[in-house]
Amino acid sequence: MKYYFALPFFVLLTLLGAGGATRFPGPPNIIILFCDDLGYGDLSGYGHPTIRTPNLDRMAAEGMKFTNFYSGSPACTASRYALLTGRFPARSGFDWVLYPGSERGIHPREWTLAEGLKRAGYATACFGKWHLGSTKKEYLPLQNGFDEYLGLPYSNDMLPPQHPPIALIEGNDTLQLNPGQEQLSALYTERAKAFIRKHGRERFFVYLPYAMPHVPLHPGEAFAGRSPRGAYGDVVEEIDWSVGEILKVLKDEGIERNTLVFFTSDNGPWIIRDSLGGSAGLLRDGKGSTWEGGMRVPGIAWWPGAVEAGALQLQPASTLDLYATCLALAGQELPAGRSVDGRDISNLLLGKTDAAATEKPYFYYGPRELQAVRKGPWKLHVITSSQTGRDYFNGKLPLLFNLDADPSEMYDLSAARPDIVRDLMAEIERQKRAVAEEGSFFGK
Repeated sequence: MKYYFALPFFVLLTLLGAGGATRFPGPPNIIILFCDDLGYGDLSGYGHPTIRTPNLDRMAAEGMKFTNFYSGSPACTASRYALLTGRFPARSGFDWVLYPGSERGIHPREWTLAEGLKRAGYATACFGKWHLGSTKKEYLPLQNGFDEYLGLPYSNDMLPPQHPPIALIEGNDTLQLNPGQEQLSALYTERAKAFIRKHGRERFFVYLPYAMPHVPLHPGEAFAGRSPRGAYGDVVEEIDWSVGEILKVLKDEGIERNTLVFFTSDNGPWIIRDSLGGSAGLLRDGKGSTWEGGMRVPGIAWWPGAVEAGALQLQPASTLDLYATCLALAGQELPAGRSVDGRDISNLLLGKTDAAATEKPYFYYGPRELQAVRKGPWKLHVITSSQTGRDYFNGKLPLLFNLDADPSEMYDLSAARPDIVRDLMAEIERQKRAVAEEGSFFGK
């Protein structure tokens, strides 16, 4: 196993061609598999002792596993906004979660990953949870770069009697109200496979945001009661089956060497749901918090012949980076007239260290405010929160951790390293000023 610590597309082709080894075969098909509330510790390849994920284990063995991969937010809507725009949600005027009664949705001036790839000639599809606006037509996927859509507009727990009936939507039309959720993982998987077969000789982008393992847990009939981990394990093992089906159809169609597949999660686990929620493994806390357990998630890249098999990537990266990376691989420039926070991590996929990126700060946003920053191994909290309601350090702030040595955020080093505290505090102030000065599409 190789360990990697932490260019425009034509540069990558030149470098790889000169070396005569692994090479990018051209602008790839792109598939993003995006779980809902899957924790860092919920896959066998990330240390879970009883949840069986052989397809994801194989995906990692044939590709690259990230150990410092982050979601753009610890909450559902904001994390999706970050993934599809490459921007911290605060820049877009979004900070947390939308509900069926929310008036806002993804802003029409955003340029989504799907819009960028469509401009590059890709066929585009989304099968799964959208959660970027109400069922108003302008907020749905087909008006935001996708050619096909089938899925739920919100989280699968936004149900009657607290909310209106949830719609299973195809395109812009409602197929069914309150669909049986045990069908969803298989339904999305089959639609994705059909789309891949249909467009296998073109370029395509498939975004598959699963409904699970967000509660309520509804495993398909073939998986219910199978996992020693209970219903939570059942739905994760069904997702693993889905991943196997996606990889198999790529191989059957003979296009696996032309396809980048990335698997990750929207945020950490819902730990206050006890056995119905997931595990952050060795990380502190879960979704909704800016502790590591809320935002550090599994990340696996698979692209045979391009990403070297068995690679372990230790350098930090995030879902915001997928935006810039996929556009670069497709030959598209980043959109003008706005800040993009993600960076092109093609070099990381090649196993190359990016020294400049190592020192680029990564910001952790909670609801309405910036709460923490990471730079290199150092993470500084200026605000903390927890879904459990616990204050782990009895009100002490700021808190400084060396995540390389202490990923569980157990040992505060703020008193021992005031120089690092000063540097990271300055990074936070610069970020706050930059976001405030730019404003959002929704106004300052």
